[in-house]
Amino acid sequence: MTPGPAVFNACDYLLDRHIRAGRGDRLALTGVAGDLSYAELADRVAHAARGLRGLGLQAEQRVVMVMADSPEFVVVYLAAMRIGAVPVPISTMLHADGIAEILADSRARVVAVSAAYRDVVATALGFPGVTEVMAVVTDGVLADAEDESDDIYPTTADSPAFWLYTSGTTGTPKGAMHRHGSVQVVCETYGTQVLGITPEDRCLSAAKAFFAYGLGNSLLFPMSAGAAAVLEPSPARPEIMAERAGKYAATLFFAGPTFFSNMLRAGLPADALAGVRLAASAGEALPAALYQRWTSHFGVDILDGIGMTEMLHIFLSNRPGQVRAGTTGVAVPGYDLRVLGEDGLEVPPGIPGTLFVRGASAATGYWSRYDASRQVFQGEWLRTGDTYVVDADGYYSCLGRTGDMLKASGIWVSPAEVEARLLAHDDVAQAVVVAANDTDGLEKPVAFVLLSPGAIGDEDALIEFCRAGLPSFKRPRRIVFVTEYPTTATGKIRRVELRTQAASIMQGTVP
Repeated sequence: MTPGPAVFNACDYLLDRHIRAGRGDRLALTGVAGDLSYAELADRVAHAARGLRGLGLQAEQRVVMVMADSPEFVVVYLAAMRIGAVPVPISTMLHADGIAEILADSRARVVAVSAAYRDVVATALGFPGVTEVMAVVTDGVLADAEDESDDIYPTTADSPAFWLYTSGTTGTPKGAMHRHGSVQVVCETYGTQVLGITPEDRCLSAAKAFFAYGLGNSLLFPMSAGAAAVLEPSPARPEIMAERAGKYAATLFFAGPTFFSNMLRAGLPADALAGVRLAASAGEALPAALYQRWTSHFGVDILDGIGMTEMLHIFLSNRPGQVRAGTTGVAVPGYDLRVLGEDGLEVPPGIPGTLFVRGASAATGYWSRYDASRQVFQGEWLRTGDTYVVDADGYYSCLGRTGDMLKASGIWVSPAEVEARLLAHDDVAQAVVVAANDTDGLEKPVAFVLLSPGAIGDEDALIEFCRAGLPSFKRPRRIVFVTEYPTTATGKIRRVELRTQAASIMQGTVP
């Protein structure tokens, strides 16, 4: 008789194996909520697991989590996987209708909520279609269960572990379904072989744990290595994160380009991150000019990389000591990449195309989204939707989302190239370039610029600066000065909204 698949549970991988190895006294979680050792965390997770079973929650049923980054978040996430259930962390920035949409779509049986979000969840529960929820758990507080067993549900690497909802910058939410085995994959590829995470590290993330990037930074990577996570429940702000980095001795710092730019604009001292050995960036491409400004000011290197919710975490990244500013680096060990042209064939180095990735951390698909799954998950390969070009040394450079590319004077223009030129100007802190049709119906670049502190916006001067450093057809036709950008619930810039604004400006309906 052929033996079945080996038992593997992500909770056991992240938590119990450290206890078995005698590392229970090591620090697991720290921050404003206090310290928890691995042994203390294990006790709380076991208690929560019994409590969830006591509610009647069964294997593969969903637990939607509307929770701040906190020990309670970690406890619920691990406890649900421990009993074979499926935790579903969602954005704490969603309104009641957005929460209700996910509750109905996932058919969640339990909602775990931080006290700060209790009212919005209560409103969401009253929406039509939200009919499956049988219990709401606040701050991870569960009643003592009669069952005192601490058995781990016998999942395998291929069993459903957790879902992460994604919609990109447009579209309806889609639940990307991840396996228990995916946790080990991302931890032992990017976590071990790129970050080089050790038990002595302390991870601090501006990106929140409700989406893939933050989940890896604040939970999966530190716990896989027996390291510690510095949890910050409040919205990330430069001065807060700098203070937390110093107070809790963070050694690894994770954020996105917008946050790195905000840290520079906040006027933080050069030694604000003195204990941090390495920073990582994802979510959007990190422009070379921003990389150089940040690293020269703070003295901490940044590894720019790209990941996707559908791939769980970063699969293409720069490496320590081998950073090429303005690129996204090289393939993370364990992942294969290719760049395909419109004809579906692989293009040679130097020619742009759509990036595809293959690796064992890929989601199994989207929950109840057949057509969307077929468009993104194409056999072994996953279509990222990003336009990339690879050089002869295997370094990949992002030219933007495939749908964000624009054609000016009949020639393809990468928004990232124009943004990089703008960022080379001292007055520019951040720039986003989108396409808009002029009054003749021709596509032209329009730039939305956030100025450096104390700078005075001069549209003509910036356009001439771009003309001097770019071919004329690539220069922005208009510069729009802004104080902030519209963002998604995960902090990505909503370029679709900027395109709408740009169209109004180019058509003359807005001065």
